[in-house]
Amino acid sequence: MPVRVTMNGKKKFLLRLDESLFNALQKWASDDLRSINAQMEFLLTDAARKAGRLRKTRPPQDESDGRTGE
Repeated sequence: MPVRVTMNGKKKFLLRLDESLFNALQKWASDDLRSINAQMEFLLTDAARKAGRLRKTRPPQDESDGRTGE
């Protein structure tokens, strides 16, 4: 399967979806004010974390608020 890596380190690949699934994802993305690509990445990341396949990462801390993240 050909995979291309973009300058920001994200990988591009072709994905074929059933039209009804694509339409459902597109509506869901619109409801969440995301692009369909961002929505799919969000859903896949969430599923991978819940399945224990992806390590949970901490959100970046705003250094100006004085919190240490503890």
